[in-house]
Parts: sequence; C-alpha cells; structure tokens
Amino acid sequence: MDEIKPTTADAGQSVPFTTGGALAHGVAGVPAVSGLTGVAMKRRGPVAVWLGLPLITLGIYQLVWYYNIHREMQEFDRRRTLNPAGSMLVLLLLGWTLVAPLVSFYNTGKAIANAQRAAGLPVTCSPAASMWLTFVFGLNVWYMQRQLNLVTAAYPGVEPGASVLLAA
Repeated sequence: MDEIKPTTADAGQSVPFTTGGALAHGVAGVPAVSGLTGVAMKRRGPVAVWLGLPLITLGIYQLVWYYNIHREMQEFDRRRTLNPAGSMLVLLLLGWTLVAPLVSFYNTGKAIANAQRAAGLPVTCSPAASMWLTFVFGLNVWYMQRQLNLVTAAYPGVEPGASVLLAA
C-alpha cells in the first residue's frame, strides 16, 4: 500500500500515524494532509440490522438504519456529498415504485465502496450486489452492513464519533 506523503515540507522528525491499514507520515504529531480526517462510524450487527430489529420495530428500524449509515458515511468522508434524508425518503415514499429503491441501493453500494477506499481498504463492496440482493430475502441490508463493518474494523479501538485519518 502506498504511503501518504505530507503536503508541507518536512521540517523535522516524521511521526507515523496508522490510518485504515495504511501508514501515513506527519510532522511532529500533525496529520499528514490537512482535510483528510473524518468521523469514525458505528459498528452494527449485520443480522440484527437485517432481520432482528426490523421485525421488532415493524420495519421502522430499516429506515432509521438507512438514514444513519448515510449520515455516518457523509461525516466519515466529507469529500463525498450524500443526502441522508433524501436516501431514506426514497425508501419511505417511493418504495412502491421498485425502481427508485433499487437505484438508491446501487448508489449506497457505490458510497460504501468509496468509504472503503477512503479507509485505505481494497474495495469489496459491489453496488450491483447491494441492489440485486434485495430480491433474496432482503439480504442487501445484511450485505451492506457487513461491508460497512470492514470500514469500522480498519480503525481498531476507535470509538464511533472519534476523529480518524483517511488514507486516500
């Protein structure tokens, strides 16, 4: 994996920072590149998100979850523009159209792939799988949460909401 190079001239000792599996170098405790920080996301249980909590809440949790993952991805990598409320409203108001939710799930898969890229991970999230697994018992929710958990695993020991360095 490539190293992230500081944008300023190296005025002193280089201090290594770990970021999402990548090694970034900064100058005396200053992050390597300003603006490449984000907010850590919350790790959730894929089965609970897919089956347990939606059953208990009669489907409302899936809307809450969908809003939350979009908000967290937006805060994680501010270079990408996401609309959490708009994404959730597509499911709520346009779910009956079938096409709008599929497009939304596809775009969510692309956003997860971008989050994996920003964490310095190999991209394993397939936007097509995020869309088509909808037709297999709604497994797209399970799949997307598993892919998001890879991003949270790239920052071991970091609490949700804490600042993290992005790799790319």
